[in-house]
Amino acid sequence: MIHSVNSRITTGEDRGALSPIAALVRRHDRDRYQTALFAPAAAREALFSLYAFNYEVARVRETVHELMLGQIRLQWWREAIDTAFAGGATRAHPVVEAITATIRGHGLDRTLFNTVIDARERDLDDAPHASLAALEAYVEGTTAPLVLLALDILRADNGAAREAARHVGIVYGLAGILRALPFHARQGRALLADDLAIRDVVEAGAAHLAAARSQRREIPSAALPALLGARIAGRALRQVERARFDPFAVAGETDPLQSWRLAFAAMTGRF
Repeated sequence: MIHSVNSRITTGEDRGALSPIAALVRRHDRDRYQTALFAPAAAREALFSLYAFNYEVARVRETVHELMLGQIRLQWWREAIDTAFAGGATRAHPVVEAITATIRGHGLDRTLFNTVIDARERDLDDAPHASLAALEAYVEGTTAPLVLLALDILRADNGAAREAARHVGIVYGLAGILRALPFHARQGRALLADDLAIRDVVEAGAAHLAAARSQRREIPSAALPALLGARIAGRALRQVERARFDPFAVAGETDPLQSWRLAFAAMTGRF
């Protein structure tokens, strides 16, 4: 099974066979798209809808030029999620329709969606994150809930998996911040305060990665597709460390072997 999924990734999956939501995630969130392919077929579309929702709220900052417009857009998503849980008429938007079906079909936690949307309001503030604690709190709000929701979709949310999910979300978010620094610098935005060292961010990420992996023996194998982002984040942190903590030196680097690394992780259970 691992081989068949991995072959689709590496040889180029037929785009015509993808749903519009899966295609959106494939185009804009390659990492999560690949991890979702290791989930059971029945769960993949739900995972794609979750990651498409994340893409939509994460890009609000990039699509507006005024604070109020960003707040209005995030409020629009709050109302869409509220309606999904309340059982009201679904808004005519492909991602809203998809995530509504997932929410209603999987009994997901409403507070986790609210946490993501609330945390994304921080994106509308151009001030850099002032401390490591503030940065960790931000990614715990924006990224960790997605891992927890993925666990719920996979029905693999025992205590150890949920503890690991929190740490995986944080390390994935921290690695994502480092990878995004060159992009945001070109926009004239500084995500980190001047006195917040890249080394500190890398070391914090490594600590969260170790904490997540310490739970590994107690985590059911069904949880792995939700946790595979740990492998991607760990490699990203190592790249920055090897570059002497200069994320600009590794900007734009991709991993052509990533799908094979994920397949090995899924096969061995070593996220």
